[in-house]
Amino acid sequence: MQKEFGRESFMVGSEPLALRVSSGLRRFVDVVGRLGAWFIVPLVLVTVMDVVARKIVWEGADGKMHGLQIWLVGQFGRPFESTVLQELEWHFHTCLFALVLGFGTIYNTHVRVDLVRDHLHFRKKVWLEFLGLSVFMLPFLVTVIYFALSYTSSSYAVGEISSSTVGLTHRWVIKSVLVAGLIVAAVAGIAVWLQVAMLLWGSQERRFPLMTLEWPEESGSKIEGKERIKLEDAPAEPALPPVLAGGALKPAE
Repeated sequence: MQKEFGRESFMVGSEPLALRVSSGLRRFVDVVGRLGAWFIVPLVLVTVMDVVARKIVWEGADGKMHGLQIWLVGQFGRPFESTVLQELEWHFHTCLFALVLGFGTIYNTHVRVDLVRDHLHFRKKVWLEFLGLSVFMLPFLVTVIYFALSYTSSSYAVGEISSSTVGLTHRWVIKSVLVAGLIVAAVAGIAVWLQVAMLLWGSQERRFPLMTLEWPEESGSKIEGKERIKLEDAPAEPALPPVLAGGALKPAE
């Protein structure tokens, strides 16, 4: 056994099956979330391209007004049309948002309103988390996934396209990404549920990393899933040399 916070913690590979499954699901969600976060790059690039291309205009030798976006469309075709760029923006935003839903759950960075939970004892916090997962989060996600799959299959069957005549086609693709993100969020919920169930019906004498809770001895050490910064532990700033009259620095002795 390893010692942590004055309690025994599981050695790697010796965890109960529920914890091993939970850790495996968490790693999967972590990978998907980190890859999904990269959608911020094309989102920013496309947004900047759309804004800049529409604003840059000039007057040609023929006296007519010309624009960068018109030139790009003429040189490279339809992908640079404003409608296409704007739809790509919310497509990339959907990918970014959907694929990091589960990531926020396993790192406890999703939105919480802990007006009540923060004042409860550890055991009551665990029960509240268990009920929230069992009654609200997982049933809600299963219901939404069911209807999202229906909408996606219908979109594919009818060949749904953008409501704009010059917009993007294959609308089922982005709907599939939304379904995938909801499934990953459900996987994250199952990972947390297994961990919380272990807290309720397993031994609490052996420690393991928690996702949405804090062990009693760690209470108050984190905020929104991140380590709380303690000013008293911060390194002291180096003392500044004294200043003589006239603003000159006193040479070090």
